Amino acid sequence: MLAGAEPIAQYVEEKTGIVIKPVIPTDYTAQQEALCSGEAQMAALNTFGYVRASAKGCADVALVSVRYGSTSYQGQIITQAGSGIEKVEDVAGKKFCRPDPESTSGWIIPSLTMKAAGIDPETDLAEIVDTGGHDAVVIAVYNGDCDAGATFLDARKLVAKDFPDVMDKVAVIATSAPIPNDNISFRPDFPKDLRDKIVQALLSLNDSDEGKEMLKGLFSWQGLEAADDAFYDGFRQQLEAAGVTIEELSK
Repeated sequence: MLAGAEPIAQYVEEKTGIVIKPVIPTDYTAQQEALCSGEAQMAALNTFGYVRASAKGCADVALVSVRYGSTSYQGQIITQAGSGIEKVEDVAGKKFCRPDPESTSGWIIPSLTMKAAGIDPETDLAEIVDTGGHDAVVIAVYNGDCDAGATFLDARKLVAKDFPDVMDKVAVIATSAPIPNDNISFRPDFPKDLRDKIVQALLSLNDSDEGKEMLKGLFSWQGLEAADDAFYDGFRQQLEAAGVTIEELSK
């Protein structure tokens, strides 16, 4: 991931004269803590990480990523085909893989989906395994190391080269409503003139094949679009409609 961030940092420096030092945190929580403590001044945040950091007054979105021509995506719950797990209710008592406890599509949204199906994910699952990545969740389910798991739609494609039959062997039993994509955010106290220069430099990556390759090399982004905080209100409303708070999901 650092190898993907460094060319973009160098590009921004060449365009603006502003030096950016890429740092890869250990997990989503560490990333948010770095932003809130002032150790980091800008960050690429996942959806839940953004609404959590913004609620603490630590983050203000500037750009949203584009994948497959869209600024939103979906989550999925997967299992081995023929496992007998055919609907969300069937994951009760099963070993469940997730990428990270603060992954939006890999845990936050599927945990709400399970609750809506009458399953308490904290008590009704046999075991919860943190794999460290969406691709790792797919592989764990493929190999039978986990009975079910959650990822973004369709993370199976990440491993299709190494596991050609993954689309047949790993089945999708549920998909989520659209979720806003990840973003680039700044601390609210970051100087506006510097922020504007960085944002314009990053947007200019959309204008060349070389720039698009840089974005692809970071998080498989296909582009960037300007965004503001209101773009994430729909996701906040999903949480509110489910009767949960950001604080509850952060425990």
